[in-house]
Amino acid sequence: MRSIWTGSVSFGLINIPIKMFSAVQESSLDMDMLDKKDHANIKFKRVNEDTGKEVDFSNIVKGYKIEDKYVILEDSDFEAADAIKTKTIAIESFVLEKEIQSIYYEQPYYLEPDKGAMNAYGLLRDALEASGKVGVTRFVLRNKESLAILKPYKNVIVLNRIRFEQEIRATGELKLPPVSKKATKEMDMAEKLIDQLTEKFDISGFKDEYTAKLLDIIKKKAKGKVAKTPKLKVVHSKQSDDLMSMLKASLETKKKSS
Repeated sequence: MRSIWTGSVSFGLINIPIKMFSAVQESSLDMDMLDKKDHANIKFKRVNEDTGKEVDFSNIVKGYKIEDKYVILEDSDFEAADAIKTKTIAIESFVLEKEIQSIYYEQPYYLEPDKGAMNAYGLLRDALEASGKVGVTRFVLRNKESLAILKPYKNVIVLNRIRFEQEIRATGELKLPPVSKKATKEMDMAEKLIDQLTEKFDISGFKDEYTAKLLDIIKKKAKGKVAKTPKLKVVHSKQSDDLMSMLKASLETKKKSS
């Protein structure tokens, strides 16, 4: 793996030099876009809007438009906005992870201790594990400030970027049923169905089956075999208003399959 960021984690007066690595990779197949006529690769070019000529990446700068004019920004300008956050992941507080709603989670990264930081890194990792809490921090990655949490995962500290509150859309425009806190027979039956379907979560039991099937089709097609496409018909069946009868039927179905 190649590191995408180097800096340090600050924990009180302790400074831990680290390297950051992406913790995830895509499971989908890497597809190329081709010309339908001759299957030639489609290429994307950065071109000057006025001249139509291609611009080399080294000649591209970033600018912010103010009153029809662009203010050009240099790397030093981005660092000047907050030089400390461009190189430091400072833990601001510790919280219980369950207090953070899943909608805020964005992207995980692995943190690896740099030279001479093994002991301090291990101390922070193990202290987080023992406390059951996560560290809340803000740092700058690719000229963008990110909110994040630090938590132990197996033997590594994971930095998980989370979204700021203003990045979450409000739900006011959605048409939703009112929240009911009254105990009803339907609610009781729904809870029984949830209990019946409850099991210990095991991530290893979930695989990307679609990609595996698609790859199988590709391999067969390469050998001249054409896969049979099943006829699919979307049916919008009318939902019964009798929730109780459907819940009872669901419970019975689960009992029979067991």
